[in-house]
Amino acid sequence: MASPLLQINDLRVRFRVKGAARALIDRDPDPFIDAVLGVSLNLEEGKIYGLVGESGSGKTSLARAIIGLNPVHSGTILFKGEDIVGRSEGAYKPVRRQMAMMFQDPVGSLSPRLTVRSLITEPFKVHGLSDRDLRIEANRLLEMVNLPQSLAGYYPHQLSGGQARRVGVARALALDPELIIADEPTAGLDVSVQGEILNLMGRLKEELGLGFLIITHNLAVVRHVSDRMAIMYLGRLLEKGPTDEVFAHMRHPYTHALLSAHPNPDPDAELDRVELTGDVPSLLDRPRGCEFHTRCPFTRDRCRTEFPEETSAAPDHVFHCHYPLVHDGRG
Repeated sequence: MASPLLQINDLRVRFRVKGAARALIDRDPDPFIDAVLGVSLNLEEGKIYGLVGESGSGKTSLARAIIGLNPVHSGTILFKGEDIVGRSEGAYKPVRRQMAMMFQDPVGSLSPRLTVRSLITEPFKVHGLSDRDLRIEANRLLEMVNLPQSLAGYYPHQLSGGQARRVGVARALALDPELIIADEPTAGLDVSVQGEILNLMGRLKEELGLGFLIITHNLAVVRHVSDRMAIMYLGRLLEKGPTDEVFAHMRHPYTHALLSAHPNPDPDAELDRVELTGDVPSLLDRPRGCEFHTRCPFTRDRCRTEFPEETSAAPDHVFHCHYPLVHDGRG
């Protein structure tokens, strides 16, 4: 069996929150926060993995660690079977040619001083590929994302949100990557345009064999396009597995609460709603036990003191909860 395109094992990403002197004065032996804590996941070639969670859950910290922008405290990140953690900038550059990042703001992430042609061909310049005919490459990339070549001379402010997002996709495709990390790829777009972007990603997955890691707070996005998914909270994965299986047999109350927050397209569907109370706790004051217990409607004493071990609900479907929901969403 072939190795996963991306394999993350027990990853931990920490950030210092106090300088050495301040920590010494405060007698703080551990002046760090864990933005990513014990994360493991596998992404297969030609598959889409959806990573879901609220703001502050650690999704973007994980993505930045994968592309080498956040330091890794411990654990491994295997890309095409090779551990890429701790590589020098020079050693990481070839890896970045095989990965691409799509940023959240479709217009704000594009330089306002560059034309569409310059934006989508910039990766060739960054990686020193001076033998490419940039006009031909720009036309090729625009065609791949279903944009007319007439847009090549436009500036970002002249584009609609959907066009700007397609330009971001084209830019990500420039170097023929094998993995694209998409941060909130449908944020700020009309529902109809969201569907077009998700369908485009699905088509690129099928035609090019691309792997996608989609970061989002929107479970509807994940349900529409992803093959596998994970639910992230305070740096941990609370539930993960094949998308259809997780939606059909969700076990964690947080998964169910996120689903409850989005309208169901089927007006006849019955869904017991789980209401979230309060905000995501600060990483500076991580709750003891199961970190979700401060917001969970089913909390019991054990939840406040003991983090749940990983439990299997089905093959490849695992979760962390002492008192899981049954398959129909009722506790």
